[in-house]
Amino acid sequence: MAENDWKARLGVVFSTNPDFQYTTDTEPEVESIAPSKQNLRVWIESNHRGGKTVTLVKGFVGPEEELKELAKALKNRCGVGGSIKDGEIIIQGSHREKVLEILLSKGYRAKAAGGK
Repeated sequence: MAENDWKARLGVVFSTNPDFQYTTDTEPEVESIAPSKQNLRVWIESNHRGGKTVTLVKGFVGPEEELKELAKALKNRCGVGGSIKDGEIIIQGSHREKVLEILLSKGYRAKAAGGK
C-alpha cells in the first residue's frame, strides 16, 4: 500500500468481508470537450418563472468549472444576472440573439431552439 492510500479509505480500517471493495462517492471527472465539438441550444422560456423571461443555454458537456466560466462571460457581456442549474445556464431576460452571437464568437456550435 502506498504512503497516502490510507487517506483514500476515509476511516475504513478493517473489514471481515473477503469480497469488500471500498468505493468513494466522488464522481469521475467529466472530460473537457472543445468548443467546436459542443452542440449548444439557446432557448427563451418563461414557464414556471412567475412571468419572467429567461434565456437558457442547454447541452454543455464538460467540467462544471468551464460551465461556470462560460456562464460568467455570458452574464457579463449581456449585463444581466443569471445562474447555473442542472447543467444549464440561465440568463435573466430575453437575450437569445446576443447569447448566440457570443457563443459563436467563442467558437461554440450553437443554435436557437424552441421558445418565443
